[in-house]
Amino acid sequence: MKRGGDLAVTVLAGIVAIPLGLVIALLIRCTTGGPVLFRQTRTGLRGEEFQILKFRTMRDRRFPEEEDAPRITGLGELLRRTSLDELPQLWNVARGEMGVIGPRPTLPEQVVHYSRRQRGRLDVRPGLTGWAQVQGRNSITWPQRIELDLWYVQHRSLRLDVRILLLTVKVLLRPAGITAAGGVNPG
Repeated sequence: MKRGGDLAVTVLAGIVAIPLGLVIALLIRCTTGGPVLFRQTRTGLRGEEFQILKFRTMRDRRFPEEEDAPRITGLGELLRRTSLDELPQLWNVARGEMGVIGPRPTLPEQVVHYSRRQRGRLDVRPGLTGWAQVQGRNSITWPQRIELDLWYVQHRSLRLDVRILLLTVKVLLRPAGITAAGGVNPG
């Protein structure tokens, strides 16, 4: 049932996301050149790895030690602030690598440090949004996010998912907690 809901939300969101995504892609291409999409390996359901898609928000590094924060473009900052950089992940949802609701997919190098208990985050499909995102996003610590995600895994239900969707709309309309210390969104 959850997968059917994910596909229904993806189709409905796609009506707006596809034309908007084409405009964003054109703006990225015209302002920074290079690839429009950023691909990164993430860990999903049962520890399986997949390539997450996002709109590219940073220019290339000028030198190897260059920090991420100064590389964020003006358009990239806007895309991150509005979470529009995440739109291409609807394709990850359509492919079944992600769901609409669930813990955000984690970098493999973070997963190797999980305790047995923390690996419980991998018992559900990762999501575009989740309990940790509506409880503070990147303004809360990594251990707090993991605990919130584990709480979600233990208490997930259709009612909770609907609540998270409604809270996500609220968070998107009044963005807060998007960037962590240092000005970079790690997730």
